[in-house]
Amino acid sequence: MDIAVLGIPMDLGAGRRGVDMGPSALRNARLSRALRNLGHVVRDLGDVPVPVAETVDKHEETGLIFLETILGACASAAERLRDLPAGTFPISLGGDHSVSVGTVVGASRGERTGLIWVDAHTDFNTPASSPSGNIHGMPVAHLVGLGEERLAHLGGDWNVRPEDIVMIGIRSVDRRERDLVREHGITVYTMKEVDQLGMSRIAEETLERLGGLPRLHVSFDADALDPSIAPGVGTPVPGGLTYREAHLLMELLSESGRVTSMDIVEVNPALDTQNQTAHVMVGMAESLLGKRIM
Repeated sequence: MDIAVLGIPMDLGAGRRGVDMGPSALRNARLSRALRNLGHVVRDLGDVPVPVAETVDKHEETGLIFLETILGACASAAERLRDLPAGTFPISLGGDHSVSVGTVVGASRGERTGLIWVDAHTDFNTPASSPSGNIHGMPVAHLVGLGEERLAHLGGDWNVRPEDIVMIGIRSVDRRERDLVREHGITVYTMKEVDQLGMSRIAEETLERLGGLPRLHVSFDADALDPSIAPGVGTPVPGGLTYREAHLLMELLSESGRVTSMDIVEVNPALDTQNQTAHVMVGMAESLLGKRIM
């Protein structure tokens, strides 16, 4: 497989600094080498330029912190991914989860796309519902066309359909956000469902629900994992996916042969121990891209 790696070193959508170093941490964890060892051809496209927070206006008068800069970075990421040769598998490295507004738009190439959102949070706030104004809590809402007009229509008239979204690992949702998720009929597997159903059944149901779609995009937030496994995240929530649950999900999605793109986001080396979280997330990418024991 031809794989293109693109970094979006941005922490402007988050409430804590540090995830702008995520792409470097993942590269230092030998992401490209690990994928080449699986037989893939890997090109590293470098990073989308993102100004550091201290050099730009926070734009607080809009109610959305760093809106203009985030919008510009997401638009640049979407353009870079959209211009890749057909058949390329893009892996986008965040940065905070607001980058997915651009990466999902770009990786979709205007085609109907299933979105598998592996995260502790639904990220379905809008500017009206968000208690913080941090855009990393809003990307899915914007991808379906809600919220700030320019972010919601970054793909022109293209949006993800709510029925084409499956969220896995959820365990922290704001009250008004929960109402929006239910109103739009998003499929959500909380950690309660993970415990009750098991990951094998959840993966099976996810692939069945998204059956027939030409593209599947996996957006993997490191805080979906339990903090004991992935301590280097800005918004840790206890009780997350275990190491084996997450790998099993990636392995089963890989076996389907239907995933066409991936995000790895919210790795914060400033809060990590010996780059542990980045190494774990590289392992997740390996499982999604075909690593097998036998």
